[in-house]
Amino acid sequence: MNLFYAPDISGPHHTLSPEESKHLLRVLRMNTGDAVMLTDGKGFFYDCRIEDNNPRACRLSVLDKKQGNDTQGQTVHMAVAPTKNIARYEWFLEKVTELGVGRVTPIICEHSERRQVKTERLERILVAAMKQSLKSTLPQLDPPESFKIFVKRPFNGEKFIAYISPDVTDELSKAYTKGSPALILIGPEGDFSPTEVELAVQNGFKPVRLGPSRLRTETAAVVACHTVNLLNL
Repeated sequence: MNLFYAPDISGPHHTLSPEESKHLLRVLRMNTGDAVMLTDGKGFFYDCRIEDNNPRACRLSVLDKKQGNDTQGQTVHMAVAPTKNIARYEWFLEKVTELGVGRVTPIICEHSERRQVKTERLERILVAAMKQSLKSTLPQLDPPESFKIFVKRPFNGEKFIAYISPDVTDELSKAYTKGSPALILIGPEGDFSPTEVELAVQNGFKPVRLGPSRLRTETAAVVACHTVNLLNL
């Protein structure tokens, strides 16, 4: 099954974007009368049928609207420092979208080697991952924000900061309460600074570890997201 993204869908008819139209008709070679599945990225799927096979503006008739059941992970907010190699960050975004995540915030830390990201490209990664994994909800992607500002923002749920230290003995899998919204901080390649850890703790974040292994930033973020989702099964 192929899923197409239509964030502005409404009414009994919908015209696909030029990019989606070309993929549907030229690449997949679908034609008038064929069934097509759309998502608005807001939690709904749409059963449609091709009524005009224009490769630049394919027109669909909307037959049915139904709510998706991919709510797993929607209460998980990952705040992750961008990696020096942006491809690794894109891999993280792809995987947590597949697993189920509600929101992602790139945080800029003292040890961050990358301080800027192209949010438009990252948004495309999220859309592609949503479509590939047949999700009805697109994760929210925030613009990059300073760690020092971000940790002071209110959050209605449990807050964790994962980092490497012999003083951190609590496992995320034991510290997290099933069913609670979770905000998890993952630092850059050089990890969080002591000052950042102290600031996070002062603002209600609980230090946790993700197991005995030393993990890359992107791996740690995926493990943290997956851990919370598993506990909520």
